[in-house]
Amino acid sequence: MRNFTEKVKPPRSIFLKWPFGHVLGEPFNVAQQRAVLVHAFRCLYESRLPGEIVDIPFRWRKETYDQYNDLSAIRI
Repeated sequence: MRNFTEKVKPPRSIFLKWPFGHVLGEPFNVAQQRAVLVHAFRCLYESRLPGEIVDIPFRWRKETYDQYNDLSAIRI
């Protein structure tokens, strides 16, 4: 699916090798979904090149993720 992203050329994007349609992760896996969102926001903040695609190294069905319970405490 990365090749589609490269052809569309969005201003910036993140790429995960996950099943199609699972943009934020597994259903009901809140920790996984929050981790993806935190990394996506970091990408928005840190990306400097137009069209940059950032590969996020998460694995599908990974057992543990950082807990981001207090999102106001996250430093981007």
